[in-house]
Amino acid sequence: MKWVVNQMARRPDLLCGAIVLSCLLILAIKLTCSRAKNVVAPARPPVRFFSTDAPVVDLFLGQLEQVDRLRSMAEVSLIFFYAPWCAHSITAREEVQHVARRLSREVQFIAINCWWHHGKCRKQQNLYQYPVIHLFYRRFGPIDYKGPLTAAYLERFIQRVITPLTYLPSRATLQDFFSYHEPGVVGYFEFNASPQPPGYMIFLSSALQALKRDYRGSMRFAVITSKQVAEAISVYEDETIYMHRRFNTSLIFPRAERNFTSESICSWAYEHRESVMQWLQPHGAKSQLLEHELNKGPALLLFLPFDPLDPSQPLLKQIADIALQYHSCNETQWWERSAYWDGTWQPNRRLPLVSAPCCNTVVLPRLDYSSRTHNVCELCLNQSAGVRPSAVQSPRCTFLEMEAALDSFYLKQHTFTQLLAHSTACSNVVNTYSPFSHFSACCKTLRPSFPSPAPPLEALPQAPGPQVANITGLKCRTNKTLRFYLLDSHLHWTFATRLGAQGNARRELFATIVNLPDEVHYVLDHRESLKDRLEHFIWNYSVPYSPLKRHLVGDSVPKSPDSLIKEVTTASFLSTVMDPEKDVLLFYYTQWCGFCTVLNHIIIQLARLFQGNGKFTVARVNTARNDLPWEFMVDHFPALLFFPRERKHLSVKFPDDLPITLPNLVRFILQHSSILRRNGTRAGLLEEELRRLQAEVRALQHARERLSQQLSQLWQEKRRLSLHTQTLESRNAELQQQGQRLELLYQEKHQQLLDTVSKLQALADASENLLAENTLLKVLLASVKEKAHPEPSVGREFTGEGTTGDPKSHGHS
Repeated sequence: MKWVVNQMARRPDLLCGAIVLSCLLILAIKLTCSRAKNVVAPARPPVRFFSTDAPVVDLFLGQLEQVDRLRSMAEVSLIFFYAPWCAHSITAREEVQHVARRLSREVQFIAINCWWHHGKCRKQQNLYQYPVIHLFYRRFGPIDYKGPLTAAYLERFIQRVITPLTYLPSRATLQDFFSYHEPGVVGYFEFNASPQPPGYMIFLSSALQALKRDYRGSMRFAVITSKQVAEAISVYEDETIYMHRRFNTSLIFPRAERNFTSESICSWAYEHRESVMQWLQPHGAKSQLLEHELNKGPALLLFLPFDPLDPSQPLLKQIADIALQYHSCNETQWWERSAYWDGTWQPNRRLPLVSAPCCNTVVLPRLDYSSRTHNVCELCLNQSAGVRPSAVQSPRCTFLEMEAALDSFYLKQHTFTQLLAHSTACSNVVNTYSPFSHFSACCKTLRPSFPSPAPPLEALPQAPGPQVANITGLKCRTNKTLRFYLLDSHLHWTFATRLGAQGNARRELFATIVNLPDEVHYVLDHRESLKDRLEHFIWNYSVPYSPLKRHLVGDSVPKSPDSLIKEVTTASFLSTVMDPEKDVLLFYYTQWCGFCTVLNHIIIQLARLFQGNGKFTVARVNTARNDLPWEFMVDHFPALLFFPRERKHLSVKFPDDLPITLPNLVRFILQHSSILRRNGTRAGLLEEELRRLQAEVRALQHARERLSQQLSQLWQEKRRLSLHTQTLESRNAELQQQGQRLELLYQEKHQQLLDTVSKLQALADASENLLAENTLLKVLLASVKEKAHPEPSVGREFTGEGTTGDPKSHGHS
C-alpha cells in the first residue's frame, strides 16, 4: 500500500486519472441503476387463486408455515401446490373445487402458491412441475397423486385414502371381495383384547404405501375381525396377512423371514401379485410408455368408457371374466372359481388340486421342406421317477427343464412321423443325459384339439346359443400370447382414432390387437354381444392360420378422382393400382422427404405427356399417412414402381442407380409396358415426342448457358455501376459538405456586409448632419464676416450712430 502511495506521489497525473476513472464508473453505475428502476416494474402481489365460495384454504402468499397447523385439524388433508401462470394448474383448479365441494366435510383442502418468490414455499420446496398434489392420512404422507387431473379420478383416489382398508364382516362380503378382478390382500386382527391391535396400524400403513405406488389402487386391502370369516380362508392366527391369487396357490406373509413392517408387506404383495389386465395412461405427448409395453409382444388394447366413481362397472367385469378365462391354464383354478358361485363357501387352499404336468406349446420343424406348414405341438413334462407335482408345487416349467426335454424330443425321428400322420397319442421321450435324467417329455399334436378357425364375426348367427369359442386356458395353448391393456376412452380416444376407431363414440368399447414386431393390428367390429365377439376375436387371432384381416390406416378418398395425377389412399389402392386394364406408375412419397418434392415437376410432365391415354395412369401415395400391404411397401423414398396391365404380380421398380428424369422414365415405361410395345404407332409417336423433348431440352440447355453468360455480364456491369454510383455518391457527399460550408461562409459574409451597410448608413447620416452643420456654420461665418467688414454706407451709419461712444468698444462688442 505504501508503495502505491509513493508511486501516486511521484506521478500525480496517474493519481488524477485513477480518480477521474473511478468517478466516471460510479456515475455510469448510478445512471444504469436509475434507468433500470424506471424500466423494470416490480412484480405485482399475488391474489387469491381459488374462488371465495370454494371450501379451499388458499395460501396465495406461500405461507408454508401454516400447512402443518391446518393438517392437524383434519384426519385427511389434500395440499395443492400451484403456480398462478401454469395452464395445468388453471385447468386443475375447477376439478379440485368440484371435489372440494363434495368432500369438504371429510377432507381438508389446502392450496398454496409455490411460485411467489417472497413466500416460504418457493424458498423451501424444490418443485420442477406444477401442479403437485399431496395427500396426508393423519401423520402418514405425503401420498403423491400422479393420476389424471379430473374430478372423478381425483375423488376416487381421495376416497381410497379416506378408507384404505375394506371391512369384511361376513363370508358373503369376503366372497365379493375375492371375486373382483384385482388382487386382494386380507389382514386378520382380533379387536377383543385391545381397541387397536399393534399390527393393525402397520397393515393400514401398508395399504397407504400401495396407494403411493399406484394411484389406481389396483392392489386392494381388506381387514377381517371375525374368527369364523377368517377360518373360511384357513387363517387361524391373529395378525396374519393373507394374499388371494387365482392362478396359483394363495400366500401368507412370512413373518419369520421378513420384518413385519408396512414397506415389507407392500413389497411382498407387489412381488407376488398376479394380474390379468394392466391399465395404461400415456401422457399424450412424447412418451415411450406404449412403445415399451408393445415391444413385449402382442397386445390387446381395450378402450372403454371408464367411470371411476361407478361401483358396478359391468363392462369392466365382462372384460375381466374374459381375461381370467384366457389366463387360467390350470383347470383346478376354474373349479375354484366356480366354487365361489355354488352358494357354499370353500376356501382356496383346501380345494383338491389336480397333479397336472406343466405344458408349453412349441412349433416343430417340418420334414418336408416343400411344405409351408409347421407342426404345432403341446409338449408336457413329467417326472419319470414317480414323484409327480404336488399341490404346493408350481405347475410351471423352468427354462432348463424345457430345454432338456426339447433336446431329447428332437432326437427321436419316429415322433415326427407320428406327428405327420396326425397321431394324437403321446410318445414318451426319455432324456438320456444328466442332470435331467428324471424328466420325460410327452408330445401330442394340437391339430385335433385345435378346432378350425372361428367363423367371421359377421357370419355369427344371431339366434340364442351360438357356438362360442372356448378360450379357457388359451394363453398356454398358443404361441401368440396376448397381454391385456385397458385405456380410458375419455382420456385417450386420440390413440383409438389413430388405431382405426370411427367417429367420436367415446361411450362404446373399442378393441384392437397390436403386434408391433410383425407390424400388424386387427380391429374388433362389435355391435352386440360383446362377450362372444371378443372371445371369437381372441380365438381367431390365436389359431395357427388366423382368418383376421389386417387393418390398414389411411386417409379418406379424395373428392376429385379425375385429376392429372391420381392420389392413392389405403382404401383406393387395390381399385386404382391393381386395375387389370391399365398400366400404373406409382410414385411413393412422404411429406418429410425433400427429394420427393424436387421430383414433383417431373411427375407432372410425365402425366401431361400421357394425358388422354385411358390405358395408362400416373398415381402417387403418401406412405406416411396410408398403410399398404407388405408386398407393396418400399424401403426408401422416393421410389417408383410400375404395375403393367394383366401382369400386376410382375411389378418392376425403377432402378436406383438411374437418375429420375423424364427421358429415363419414358424409356422405362416403354420397356415394360406391353400395350405400348404392341401399339407401334403410339410407340413411334412417343419416340418422336421423346426426341422432340430431348431437342427442346438441349435447346433449353443452350439458352440457359447463354442466359447465364448474359446474366454474368449484367452482373459485372451492375457491379461496375454500383461502384461508380458509390463513387458519385461519395463525391456528391463531399460537394454537399462543401456547399454547406460555402453557405455558412456566405451567410457569415452577408451578415458582415449588412453590418457594414448599417455602419455606412450611420456614417452617411452623420456626414449629412455634419454637412448641415457645416452649411449652417458657413452661413453663420458669412454673417459674422459681413458684420465684421460692413460696406461704407453702412459704416457711416454705424459711425454716425456711434459718435457718442467709443468705436473700439463698439467694434469689440
